[in-house]
Amino acid sequence: MDDRDWLVIHTLFNEKSITKAGQSLFIAQPTLTKRLKQIETEFGVKIVNRGVKGVQFTPEGEYLAKRAEELLNTFREIREDIDNFNHFVAGTLRLGVSNFISKYKLPGWLKSFKEQYPDVEFQIETGYSKQIYQLAYNQDVHIGFIRGEYNWPDQKELLFEEELCVFSYNQIALEDLPNLPKIDYHTDHLYKHLTDNWWAERYSQPPIIGISVDRGDTCKEMVLNGLGYAILPSLFFNDVEKIYKIPLKTKEGMAITQKTWMLHHKDTEELNVVRAFVDFIKNLSE
Repeated sequence: MDDRDWLVIHTLFNEKSITKAGQSLFIAQPTLTKRLKQIETEFGVKIVNRGVKGVQFTPEGEYLAKRAEELLNTFREIREDIDNFNHFVAGTLRLGVSNFISKYKLPGWLKSFKEQYPDVEFQIETGYSKQIYQLAYNQDVHIGFIRGEYNWPDQKELLFEEELCVFSYNQIALEDLPNLPKIDYHTDHLYKHLTDNWWAERYSQPPIIGISVDRGDTCKEMVLNGLGYAILPSLFFNDVEKIYKIPLKTKEGMAITQKTWMLHHKDTEELNVVRAFVDFIKNLSE
């Protein structure tokens, strides 16, 4: 058994499908099936049962999958430690990034960082800010990038702050919003709470939801095609000239904004690659 075999077990346990596991590992299905049988022979146990609903792990298989995750984490830590001993900025940097930041900011960050440190590789997890917060808290990623006001017990750096705005292809007035079609999209609960409170302070009736979509990017395209208005962070439309916007304000006239944060645990800075990336991001935000 080598680390590649443990990766096979780990991936198959997560995917619950020979086909999907093969695609993830870039291994042909017959080759993966053959390798799995060799592992079963080596241990003298049945690891999985294959059925209509995919693969089902036996109790012995579940035990091996659990140990596989532990061993793969150990192998990763050993590689990171060796890179650290040599004072190199190298190895794999594990980042958790909110969906919005992963599209609008992350590619440029990684390109610039890679130019400085070509021996660094990246493992990226994307999702809603609540999910990324949990990954960072559990140290499943080295650094997390989230949007919104989450309590964080360790290192936290404000990167930037954006206005929340009503966007429309044509000019509209705030008092007309309850009678106009709104384009809604699935987003973090803290952001939704912020905009829902703004609405409740001003209107006695709920918005008319003309279209519901799953992502902010899709929502933006609907607005650009004149299908309704939407409430979005300003960064969505930074590259658009012809758009009508109304910044959201509190009743006291204060701008309503959303902040983007970088989160990590202090002890992760013992890794050269983490410390270098944290310093790199801080320099960008200054």
